[in-house]
Amino acid sequence: MKILYFAWLRERVGKPEEEIALPSNVSTIADLMEWLAGRGEEYAYAFENRNVIRAAIDHVHVKADAPVGAAREIAFFPPMTGG
Repeated sequence: MKILYFAWLRERVGKPEEEIALPSNVSTIADLMEWLAGRGEEYAYAFENRNVIRAAIDHVHVKADAPVGAAREIAFFPPMTGG
């Protein structure tokens, strides 16, 4: 599965994307954020305030309780503002 990071999440993690194999205990976006936060200091810093992080599964915006299922791509980004 491809994980994409945007804006300050990309800066904190230190990469724009990566390929991962999900552990069996990860079934929702919230689970994924929790698991990613445990992967090291940079991930913990990126996902320290999970309530503001937005996610998309295969280009569709989802909430934290959305199942990751057979997603091919999950993107994480900060809240967006309009102009």
